[in-house]
Amino acid sequence: MEAGKVKDLMVPLEEYATVSHKATLYDAVLALEKAQEEIERNRTAYLHRAILVYDDSKKIIGKISQLDILTALEPKYNEMGQSRAMSRVAFSPQFLKSMLEQYSLLPDSFEVTCRKAKNISVTKIMYTPSEGEFVDENTSLRVAIHQFVMGHHQSLLVTRGGDIVGVLRLTDLFKAVLQVMKTDA
Repeated sequence: MEAGKVKDLMVPLEEYATVSHKATLYDAVLALEKAQEEIERNRTAYLHRAILVYDDSKKIIGKISQLDILTALEPKYNEMGQSRAMSRVAFSPQFLKSMLEQYSLLPDSFEVTCRKAKNISVTKIMYTPSEGEFVDENTSLRVAIHQFVMGHHQSLLVTRGGDIVGVLRLTDLFKAVLQVMKTDA
């Protein structure tokens, strides 16, 4: 029997940053900051990097990453059809600079850009996790590794009987891999 299950490494939902679907981007950022401050440093050295969004019945319906928050600072990114698939394409620094100028992306100062984005609804920037981003709490870590690698995910939503009960973060799984490697050194 294989040792090591997803539930052994997951961050329980109660410890994760969550906001209502009625929240603003500012509310989400504050929730992330609070979750990061309350994290048990003796249990993990890694801060949370995402916020989960729940509906009126407290069911998780979406996820917001730090990159989603940065993307929300400039609405034109979404108008350009920017997608998660595009993130794997390499662009030269010159091309990226020309896009910034040609499309007038982020024309305001850093401060003005951040202030403008505060009241954006989280439902406008969240994404709905795909089927491949869910993993049962009793799944082996070996299978979870496969899921991370194949999906290029930063985290997986952990389920029990169809309900989300936690988050398995890539950083925590990597730390477990490192610890096992070090025991054989």
